[in-house]
Amino acid sequence: MGREQDKESDKLALLSEVDRHRRQMLRKVIKEGLAQTSSDITESLMSIDQMMSQEVTQSEESITMLATSSQAVLEMNDEFKAMTGTIQLGRKLITKYNRRELTDKLLIFLALVLFLTAVFYIRKKRLFFLQTRHN
Repeated sequence: MGREQDKESDKLALLSEVDRHRRQMLRKVIKEGLAQTSSDITESLMSIDQMMSQEVTQSEESITMLATSSQAVLEMNDEFKAMTGTIQLGRKLITKYNRRELTDKLLIFLALVLFLTAVFYIRKKRLFFLQTRHN
C-alpha cells in the first residue's frame, strides 16, 4: 500500500509538474503574442505618425500656395480697379467727344443754312434791283 501511495503521489507530483510546465508555456506564448502585438501596434503608430507628418507638410505647402494665390488675386483686383477707373474716364471722354461732334454738326448745318439764306437773300435783292432798273 505504501508503494501505491508513493506511485500515486509521484503521479500527482508529475501531473502537477506537467500542469505547472504547461502554464509556464502558455504564459510564455501569451507574453510572446503580447510582445508581437505590441510591436505591431508600435509599427502601426509609427506609420501613422509618418503619414500625419506628410499630411502636415502637404497642408503647409497648400497654405503657402493659397496665400500666394490670394496675394495674386488681390493684386489683380487692384489692377482691375485701376483699369475700371481708366475705362470710366475713357467712356466719359468718348461721350464728351460724341456730344461735341453732334454740336459741331449742328453748328455746321446752321452755318450752311445761314450762308444759303444769305446767298438767296442777296440773289433776291439783286434780281429785285435789276427788275426795278429794267422797268
